[in-house]
Amino acid sequence: MNLDDPDSIRDAASTVAFGLMKYYTGNNTGDVPGNLPDPYFWWEAGAMFGHLVEYWHITGDDTYNDVTMQAIVHQSGDDNDLMPRNQTSTEGNDDQGFWAMTAMSAAETNFPNPPPGQPQWLALVQAVFTLYVSRWDEGTCGGGLRWQIFQLNRGFNYKNSISNGCFFNIASRLARYTGNQTYADWAAKVYDWQVDVDFIQPDFAVEDGAGVESGCTDPTRILWSYNAGIFLHGAAVMYNITESEEWKARLDGLLGKTVETFFNGSVAFEQACEPFKICDIDQRSFKGYLLRWLSSTTNLAPHTAEVIRPLLRASAAAAAASCDGSPPPEEFRGVPGTACGQDWTRGTFDGFTGVGEQMNALAAVQYSLGAGRAPVTAEEGGTSEGDPDAGQKSLHKFELPPIGTRDRVAAAFLTVAICLGVTVGCVFVIL
Repeated sequence: MNLDDPDSIRDAASTVAFGLMKYYTGNNTGDVPGNLPDPYFWWEAGAMFGHLVEYWHITGDDTYNDVTMQAIVHQSGDDNDLMPRNQTSTEGNDDQGFWAMTAMSAAETNFPNPPPGQPQWLALVQAVFTLYVSRWDEGTCGGGLRWQIFQLNRGFNYKNSISNGCFFNIASRLARYTGNQTYADWAAKVYDWQVDVDFIQPDFAVEDGAGVESGCTDPTRILWSYNAGIFLHGAAVMYNITESEEWKARLDGLLGKTVETFFNGSVAFEQACEPFKICDIDQRSFKGYLLRWLSSTTNLAPHTAEVIRPLLRASAAAAAASCDGSPPPEEFRGVPGTACGQDWTRGTFDGFTGVGEQMNALAAVQYSLGAGRAPVTAEEGGTSEGDPDAGQKSLHKFELPPIGTRDRVAAAFLTVAICLGVTVGCVFVIL
């Protein structure tokens, strides 16, 4: 790849994207559109299609537009709120948020709209915003979203930066796109809460989260690149809207800490796990989102370009150099000799391959072309149809009805029957 030749960069991005999509099985007969096969979780599929929306926006290549539209529409759910039936038992606030941010990117880039009668990009994001507001939990830690939506899921008692970062990010972008102050007010509220519970430290380090049992006073101090990036990008949006010195200071502080923490020299790396080769499936995709948000930030806050553009260029060169792997066909079905690795500091393929590695490399390569056109708004070029009431009919669909006398009597009879069954069974075994 020649960084001084846009056509060379587009060719490289095309090769990496091809290798990425060879992991996707959702368009195979009998499979579910929008899903990646095991071991990849639903949220990472949503994030992948976000990269593909940006791929079209930056390169102009529409090869994957149809499959991207099919995936998002299929996963929008019966109520057009990105809570599909096949995910509602395990879906978390962050999972839903990554799909919502993909839909927001589709609206902001004027990605082709679905036909009338199908879920529309902007309305999907508005539905998720409505649900986030309904889940804002003042009863513990003074506010914030929990990691999980459903009480029985592991992580329900944990409030984390990525879930609240999704809320902050889509609220700020909805505010910019629609001009509605309510969205901006919520974005500011989420950011202030993050500061109040020390998830965003005075030096702008964005920590992972904390348990509600302690009132969020025992934060997990590990730093992940996507936590930093999601708040940096949202702060850039808020600065773009307000032009205030407060948001500029927040943006610049977040940018400085991000560069300090997540760039090894000038190349992006996941500092908490990559040097030790212990990144899990999710973590192996994080730095690609950081690069996406950094690239968009240069459009929203041009004064940051002087810092960000050289980092994107250096990361692109390093990522491309890592894409010379030839793992076995069962591990990689792209063009032989073009599998992308995880560690970009080695100058060659490091043996790690998968969806995360391909996504990261695609982000790095394509953003070396720039961020493309600035995000559109409803008043300046945007064509996606919204619905301010989106999400309303979804608010109570997972609530259990109140327990009445009939329920208590039935439960008592059932309890007695179970006890009798256990007693008879024990006697039978003894005899």
